[in-house]
Amino acid sequence: MRSFGTRNAASSLFNLSVKRAFAPAPGALWEGMTQDLDQVFAALADPTRRAILAMLLEDDMAVTDVAEPFEMSLVAISKHLGVLMAAGLISQEKRGRVKWCKLEPDALRDASIWMQGFGQFEPVNLDAFERFLESEFPGPASGNSPGRDPE
Repeated sequence: MRSFGTRNAASSLFNLSVKRAFAPAPGALWEGMTQDLDQVFAALADPTRRAILAMLLEDDMAVTDVAEPFEMSLVAISKHLGVLMAAGLISQEKRGRVKWCKLEPDALRDASIWMQGFGQFEPVNLDAFERFLESEFPGPASGNSPGRDPE
């Protein structure tokens, strides 16, 4: 058996074996799916973006209403919204002079399917996910909204 002297070599071998184990078929389809998953998980990694998603669970919101509970500039909120849009988690639509944000309900489907591949995760129950988000982010009225600028 070959011995790896560095952590990077062992990590590379692990990453390669995970990719082989969970890749349904090599090719463009898998590469596209992993890029989409990377964007979804990167978007969900930020507490401000998770709070925005929790707010959008209730209803569509104007960008200015999304920005209101956060202690950051409208430009910073717009950057967060751009990350969420790039990941496909929200969409935006202009109604008159106002830009509205809408949660995309099927956006987490691929992430859910990917997590189910590990066998230790249950399918994503959106009602339970909503309750979790509400417990983590009680809402703008409580004043507990995270306020981080995007990277």
